[in-house]
Amino acid sequence: MPIIDAPVVATEGSDDPSAPLVVLLHGRGSHEREILGLAGHLPPGPAYAAVRAPIAEGGGYAWFANRGIGRPLPESLRVTMDWFRAWLDGVAPAGRPVVLIGFSGGAAFAGGLLLDDPARYAGVAILYGTLPFDAGVPTTAGHLDRVPVFVAQGEHDTVIPRELLDRTWEYVIGESGASATARRDPVGHGLAAPALKALAGWLDERLALPHDGHNEAPSLV
Repeated sequence: MPIIDAPVVATEGSDDPSAPLVVLLHGRGSHEREILGLAGHLPPGPAYAAVRAPIAEGGGYAWFANRGIGRPLPESLRVTMDWFRAWLDGVAPAGRPVVLIGFSGGAAFAGGLLLDDPARYAGVAILYGTLPFDAGVPTTAGHLDRVPVFVAQGEHDTVIPRELLDRTWEYVIGESGASATARRDPVGHGLAAPALKALAGWLDERLALPHDGHNEAPSLV
């Protein structure tokens, strides 16, 4: 069944409709207000939009139904990606740069959107999550040719299956052809301060924005 409700969106930053748009995608069981706190630690200049996932789950929301952690059901992922793209194409028509930043389950969703249409995005950040392999989106060699992709992982992450983290790492920095920035920090399933600083610098480069030195990591779940 298609999703007919419009997304719930929380915003920060520029209200200029032509400003670059950075979309923040929260983790499974979380909500848009939680990840919106990340915007205060990223460069000023763009518009930041935190979108609430459409599926109620565990007191929060989820981006797709799954068959295990990090393993979306293809039909569910397709429905929610189409729903998201209808919103995105309304607020960011062609010519407006869009960067996706996803955490955990939101990283898998951001990865699905990236793999579904790599040319649509000025960059995509996959934070402490996996690409949605075997979920109906292409993961062929060269598919992300020169697309800027930022990957951050925790060496001690016990939430996302290690095989999926490793597969994501190997695909992004290897056969995908992406312009990859990848780091692993000695943390679990949470955003390390050095990774956040690197993310801010990467976003500067993607959007040619001044970096204001924010580097204190917020709490994400």
